[in-house]
Amino acid sequence: MLSRPLSAVVLALVLVGVLLGAAGAASPPGERARASAHDSGPDGPHRAKPTVVLVHGAFADSSGWSQVAAQLMDQGYPVLAFSNPLRGPGADGEYLRTFLSTVEGPIVLVGHSYGGVVISNAATGNPDVKSLVYVAAYAPAEGESVAEANHLGGGDTVVTDHLVLRPFPGAAEGDADAYIDPAWFPRLFAQDLPRRTARFMAATQRPGALAALGLPSGPPAWAEIPSWYMVATQDRIIPPEAERAMAERAGAQVVEVDSSHVVMMSHPRAVTKLIQRAAR
Repeated sequence: MLSRPLSAVVLALVLVGVLLGAAGAASPPGERARASAHDSGPDGPHRAKPTVVLVHGAFADSSGWSQVAAQLMDQGYPVLAFSNPLRGPGADGEYLRTFLSTVEGPIVLVGHSYGGVVISNAATGNPDVKSLVYVAAYAPAEGESVAEANHLGGGDTVVTDHLVLRPFPGAAEGDADAYIDPAWFPRLFAQDLPRRTARFMAATQRPGALAALGLPSGPPAWAEIPSWYMVATQDRIIPPEAERAMAERAGAQVVEVDSSHVVMMSHPRAVTKLIQRAAR
């Protein structure tokens, strides 16, 4: 049996708990949700940042985004790197569209090289994608192929003269996996990276289906979503003239960098800054 003073203390604590619970219940659910959403920890209240989804292109994989992803995450951005199948605009775009349906909240969608084709197809009609960022990337019009886009603005590329083709199961007649000849990879794809790094990238490159170069793209997301574009002025995969033409056609905000095709590796800070601008 509790003593009288102890019983009084217990009763007082119970009454305080009931009053606090009632006060909490009286607060509108919306206010409680907003308070939770703005609870940011040691740095005080802040708005949630959009998720940045990074999409690699052909002859590469998601590891090319490592420095950019690290910088974005250090600044509080949620980051996801999408593994691009590299089979063709329609199939890859649908795969990314399905992937994006699992991401909650606003999205900044970033594509490098052929990854630009994929984001252009996947984001069309998606209200959660707030901005598109093309990093030395294709931004094709409806019905346009990668091969056709290479000639925009009078540009030209010799990369298709230096491909190694290897069969893959289920390929249509005439199709194959395309790799850049490792002997040419450093000078075409990554001439401003250390040669040791470029040689390793050549040995580990992820191939794309040859057919993907000639397949038409679908309705472009850049026609309805604000876009940003980084032109790599020393690009030997996508001609800089074609990059400028695609950026202008898309009405993109443009930044030019003196870089090879892999600008996210040779100039990661510049790419990160462009993504941050698109995320505001």
